[in-house]
Amino acid sequence: MSKLGWFLVGIGIGAMGLIQYRDNPQAREAVDEAVSAAKDFGASIAEGYQEREAEIKAPKKRPAAKK
Repeated sequence: MSKLGWFLVGIGIGAMGLIQYRDNPQAREAVDEAVSAAKDFGASIAEGYQEREAEIKAPKKRPAAKK
């Protein structure tokens, strides 16, 4: 199948998905849940990154020198 054919198939599937989203409350709820889960996942990743960055930047504790 040519690239144009795949492009048209993609447009058709997107249009069908948009119609389902518009007309079906269950589809809208599923999309809203997926968006919420993606935002929660992104926030968790950002929080973990910030925590790790703080650990790396924190001054290192060295044991006291023995005399």
